[in-house]
Amino acid sequence: MSPSPDAVAAISQRLDTFISHVRFSTSELGPEAALLVDAAATALSGGKRLRGRFCVAGFRAVAESDGHPAELSPDIIAAAAALEVFHVAALVHDDVIDNSDTRRGRPAAHRALESTHRSAGWVGDAAAFGRSGAILLGDLLVAWSDDLLEEGLAEASPAHAAAARREYATMRRDVTIGQFLDVAEESAFLTEPDDRHAARALRVASYKSARYSIQQPLTIGAALAGADAAQLAALAAFGHPLGMAFQLRDDVLGVFGDEAQTGKPSGDDLREGKRTVLIAYAREGLDVPARREVDALVGDPTLDDDQIAALQATIIDTGALDRVESLIADYSREAEEALSSARLGEAAVDELLELARAATVRTT
Repeated sequence: MSPSPDAVAAISQRLDTFISHVRFSTSELGPEAALLVDAAATALSGGKRLRGRFCVAGFRAVAESDGHPAELSPDIIAAAAALEVFHVAALVHDDVIDNSDTRRGRPAAHRALESTHRSAGWVGDAAAFGRSGAILLGDLLVAWSDDLLEEGLAEASPAHAAAARREYATMRRDVTIGQFLDVAEESAFLTEPDDRHAARALRVASYKSARYSIQQPLTIGAALAGADAAQLAALAAFGHPLGMAFQLRDDVLGVFGDEAQTGKPSGDDLREGKRTVLIAYAREGLDVPARREVDALVGDPTLDDDQIAALQATIIDTGALDRVESLIADYSREAEEALSSARLGEAAVDELLELARAATVRTT
């Protein structure tokens, strides 16, 4: 079963309609406002619509539990589109925090705004303008995600809307705290015992990514379909371990991924100093002097290709990569088992399992 091509098209169309409305409503604010809206439209273009697809799949899993196919109502499409906008807001802010140059094979939003400043011959610090503009762009996208969600919830029953709103609020809180935990870990890791690094990295993965990437999109969609407690619990028990596997795959790609496929330079997470489970496991396999060498390299933005290759070899030689691949497999199995006896639509469960495989074996 293909992963909801109708849903992907509907989500993209809803986003296009929303952007067109925003362009019209801001048309009298001048070219600078248009620059910000254009930056938002560019940031929203492309991507796999993964969070929106999981939201729709969660809706279908509950709505089709009686064996009948469900219509994609305006409320679920708007909620799925809102998740995509929120995701892009997080990416824009994440790229500023990480000082990343690229996203999806294009200049990151703050770099694109920096370039616009220079091309226009404006005065002041172009890099500072780019960072400031991207922070405001991320804030605008968060506001838009709320607008889209509320537009959709106006079409839902009050009870379903209230349940979806609670799930959405939880998602927003969790990912914001998770982002800070990620930032803090890059500074705090040396003050923590070595045997706690992996657990702390998994905590970051849970709050920064697993919950908002898969678990909560599923439960938001399920809430809009009127899920009961057992259905919500089953989808959460599927979504969280799958989200963990998804993030661990992202960690592997951040170190070993091909730039032509990922849109970001190979080893970028090493230059950014990401304290992932890969790094924690690698450090566990090293003696103290070698551990210090790794710590001195990870987080150095000037790492050259040879240094990246040396760190990659260390991660492989210590068995860290194999351990993470095993963990991904374990999380994936846990996710599949969570759906084995759940009262959910059979076709939707098949779709969820297909999405799960795509999320954990991906190369981008």
